[in-house]
Amino acid sequence: MEATALQSPHTIATGTTPKPFGKTGVLLVNLGTPDSPSVPDVRKYLREFLMDGRVIDIPYIPRFLLVNGIIAPFRAPKSAKIYRELWNENGSPLKHYGYVVTRLVQEQLGDEYVVRLAMRYQSPSIDAGLAEFQKLGLNDIVVVPFFPQYASASTGSVYEKVMDILKTWQVIPQVRFINRFLEHPKFIEGFVERGRKYMNEREYDHYLFSYHGLPERQIRKGDVDKTVCKFGECCGSLRADNQHCYRAQCFETTRRLVKALAIPEGKYTTSFQSRLGNDPWIKPYTDDEIKLFAGKGIKSVLAFSPAFVADCLETTIEVGEEYKELFEEHGGEHWQLVESLNDSPLWIEAVVDMVRTC
Repeated sequence: MEATALQSPHTIATGTTPKPFGKTGVLLVNLGTPDSPSVPDVRKYLREFLMDGRVIDIPYIPRFLLVNGIIAPFRAPKSAKIYRELWNENGSPLKHYGYVVTRLVQEQLGDEYVVRLAMRYQSPSIDAGLAEFQKLGLNDIVVVPFFPQYASASTGSVYEKVMDILKTWQVIPQVRFINRFLEHPKFIEGFVERGRKYMNEREYDHYLFSYHGLPERQIRKGDVDKTVCKFGECCGSLRADNQHCYRAQCFETTRRLVKALAIPEGKYTTSFQSRLGNDPWIKPYTDDEIKLFAGKGIKSVLAFSPAFVADCLETTIEVGEEYKELFEEHGGEHWQLVESLNDSPLWIEAVVDMVRTC
């Protein structure tokens, strides 16, 4: 009797080409946004966001007292006012573009995939997205955190949340995570395309690449043998020993963008924004750098925010408006923000490619 090859339990034969059982679930995850710009909704968002032990990485009790006793009550009214400036006819830009990208990625991937949007904080939730996947009996799941550079407080938090949910499942399918994508050519091309639009309109004295900041202590925690991170020239290249350092990844992102845009040395700055509290955060600080520009003869700046793939409070308001005002107060004349990738065709291509090849 001839031996009969056993077929993999994950495939069925169709002609001569094996096909996978079921579909692949794709969870696109961004940070989150309040459900509305009202004070109660902003306070609720801040509490969930800042109570994450990877965001404010101090013991639970002091974190609880800090967030619920000081930050959320006093910051919510001010933040709600800023969110009202950001809100438009589509609501939150971050959530609006999230849904648009989800739809476009679904169209590109086709019926073999189920693509859903989730937010690490607030809605639509990671819990709801994964619960839907569980009911569908998917073959595997791909989780795509929308953070170009890895950080424990962003990508790491998404990983932790997903794994906390999946560990309760009796049957856990194959799960793949996208760790970072700063090196993806389409991600770089997307920002280059956005930037060149403005560079073709006029010349700029200087180019700013501003990234969301992190406390230095979080970088130190990631330096497992405590010999790499010096918060200086150690980020001059991305290597095996510092490849997981958020600061090093940000400087690498700038180098790739600068090369693609043919920006001369000495005409650009990499810096970090949005710090909170009195502990030292990674430097240089964006606001401090802006104050020095006029003294260097810099009168016009083109500003990029390559840590964000969708316009949000940190891009539109902080970089686009608040830093513009700061620049003008210190003698600057022309400030232009480069929009995030949002629903750029190049960004859609990047996401589709990451899902198919991860």
